[in-house]
Amino acid sequence: IAACSTTSNPRLALDHVEQGIMYANKGQYSLAMVEYEKAIENDPACAKAYNDRGNIHFLKGEYDLAINEYRQAINIDQNYAKAYSNLGFAYFEKKQYDYSITKFNKAIDINPDYAKAYNNRGLVYFAKGEYDRAIYDYNKAIDIDPKLAKPYDNRGAAYLVIGEAERACSDFIKACELGECSNYDLVKSRGYCNLNFYAFAVQP
Repeated sequence: IAACSTTSNPRLALDHVEQGIMYANKGQYSLAMVEYEKAIENDPACAKAYNDRGNIHFLKGEYDLAINEYRQAINIDQNYAKAYSNLGFAYFEKKQYDYSITKFNKAIDINPDYAKAYNNRGLVYFAKGEYDRAIYDYNKAIDIDPKLAKPYDNRGAAYLVIGEAERACSDFIKACELGECSNYDLVKSRGYCNLNFYAFAVQP
């Protein structure tokens, strides 16, 4: 995570950022924005404050405003991988898929071990119907961080779409073990991923 610059009062700026994160985690977005604004007042070159202010806009569905904030963070810190990834996700939400991919590519170029960027780029490929590429990215995310639930869950969805039901169920179960059970619960409610389904799936 990029730190604040050495100009102005970066220590106080970071304190405000941390306070803003605390408010954001509680869903108190207005209070969080006040703290991020104070951070920027104390250090106009605090990239993290812009990035986190973008996150608030993103959570509120204000994607254009989020994009502006992420861009400002990147203008300050050209190697801010997280801001590039966040920017990519904002473009993903706007269905600007090709542009989204370029931003995830940049995040991965900066940090080749950025598991969440691979996972999120996989979501874009999935949305484009490029399931092999999506699965490749989910595999990379899992290789880098096997404890992340989302790549298993997302890979399960891709396997299900291409007809590899047993692999899909295995991934949904693993994702649920790691705390992400929404898709597992959904497919079970539709008769998948239970003993009867497995018996049917392995028929010659």
